[in-house]
Amino acid sequence: MSKIFTEEGLKKLQAELEERKTKIRHEIAESIKEAKEQGDLSENAEYSEAKRYQNENETRISELDGMLKDSVVAAKQKNSTVVGIGSRVIVKVQNKELHFEIVGSNEVDPAQGKISNESPLGKEFIGKGKGDKVEVSAPAGTVKYEIVSIK
Repeated sequence: MSKIFTEEGLKKLQAELEERKTKIRHEIAESIKEAKEQGDLSENAEYSEAKRYQNENETRISELDGMLKDSVVAAKQKNSTVVGIGSRVIVKVQNKELHFEIVGSNEVDPAQGKISNESPLGKEFIGKGKGDKVEVSAPAGTVKYEIVSIK
């Protein structure tokens, strides 16, 4: 199944992969080399830690390779009259304005206002336009949102 990314999100993953394959691999190799020079590896905490970090890095490289291999960049909206992946949306809820960016599920960052197109809120926003109202069920009850603008 393809993973959907914004262009920005895809570039971020590609940059992380490149850094892990070059810079981080090199740093780990240096740590392992220095630890080996200390002698007995069976009781060498620095060596064990470097090998653990190497394993974590290689696991992440494998994950990134898999995600990028199956990735699809969301088509950029030709106009900003309807919400799609990559849209930045300003909504009004209970007399407050909130800002969201609709992203693929692998780019979610609620602290930055990045919500998934697959989330209940994201699903409701997709295809809607300025002035449209949506309702989303939440643990505290139904929350009503009004779309103020789309960029």
